[in-house]
Parts: sequence; structure tokens; C-alpha cells
Amino acid sequence: MKAGWKHGLRIAFNLMIVRPFMLIAVGLSVRNRAGLPVSGPAVIVANHNSHADTLALMSLFPLSRLHHVRAVAAEDHFGEDTLVGWVARNLLGILPIERSARGGSDPLGPVVDALDEGAILIIYPEGTRGEPEQLQNFRRGIAHVSQRRPDVPLVPVYMQGFGRVLPRGSWIPVPFFCDVVIGDSLPPADDRKIIMANLEGAIAGLSRQVAGIRWE
Repeated sequence: MKAGWKHGLRIAFNLMIVRPFMLIAVGLSVRNRAGLPVSGPAVIVANHNSHADTLALMSLFPLSRLHHVRAVAAEDHFGEDTLVGWVARNLLGILPIERSARGGSDPLGPVVDALDEGAILIIYPEGTRGEPEQLQNFRRGIAHVSQRRPDVPLVPVYMQGFGRVLPRGSWIPVPFFCDVVIGDSLPPADDRKIIMANLEGAIAGLSRQVAGIRWE
């Protein structure tokens, strides 16, 4: 019953707030939309400049699939006792994880469990929001996930402009033109260095597709 209530709340939030905002206030251009996974398990690996990144990606999925889509986020950023945490957990459906193992716990356990249940996860390997249109070094957590579930496709995505729609440190969105470029699923690999190199190269390549577009 609780899961059904949350699912209905997420649909209402996306239908009445997120999608109208993306349609009316954001000039959203999406390339290769067909590259998005239609079912899970799958991992969308994207650069990260803004909280609006997650809203934009979730808006691209059919409402009927929305309950399968979850963004992985640090648990300490979205405590259950805060308004931001409540919104993130109940309206966005984030998957909160601990930053590091505590008492022998497995930080990536919830991620692997969600994939085993057929989820489509959004992972930001930069780990935190960076400066608009500036890729940061990727952290290796995504490589560990891929090694544990090598058959799960990794879909690279590059997003541009959302750091200005909802800049870091701001909760007031600003209308702006944005791009989402979706790449093809990456081939599986066993070596962490190869996984990371493939991801970094793929997202950098996608960024070059919109390199000539800069909205000042």
C-alpha cells in the first residue's frame, strides 16, 4: 500500500510540475531519445551540474515506467527528517546510499539489489555537482557496480545547460535552453580501468556533439 501511494505521488508530481516545467520553461533538446533503456535492469551514467539533471532525465520516461527509474544519491544529503529529503525520497524516488562502508556494510548493496529487481538507475560518477559544462574526474564506484553486474547495460548521457536552470546553491529555477545527448550502450568489460576509460570517453564524445552550442 505504501509503495502504491508513493508511486501515485511521483506520477502526480511529474505530470503536474516536472513535465510542464520542462515543456514550458526549459528549451529541452534531446538527441537519440531512442537510446534510453525501455526496461531494466540498466544504468544511465550522466554528468552532473544541477538537481534539475534528475528531473530532466525522469521526464523523458513514460509515466508507466517511472517507478522503475531511480537516481542514486548520497544518503547524508537527503535525510528523512528534512523537507529536501522527503521530496527526494517520495517525489523523485531517489535510491539513498551510504558514502562509505560502516561496520562491514556494503555501500553498493542497495544499488545491486535494485538492479536485480529490474530498476533503471541514474548514476552520476562525478559524485557531486560541478561547474556548468565542465566535466570532473569520475569516481570508480560505477566500475565496481559494472563488475558485479556485467550484463547490465551502461548508457552514457551528457547534459548541458541545467547548471544554469538550477545553479548549485540555488532552489529557484531559471528558464534556460538545455541539451540532453544520449549515447549507445557500452560493451561489457572486466577491467575497472577499461570501464572507466570507456565511460569517460563516451561522455566526452557526447559533449562534443553540442560543443558549438553555448548559451550566454
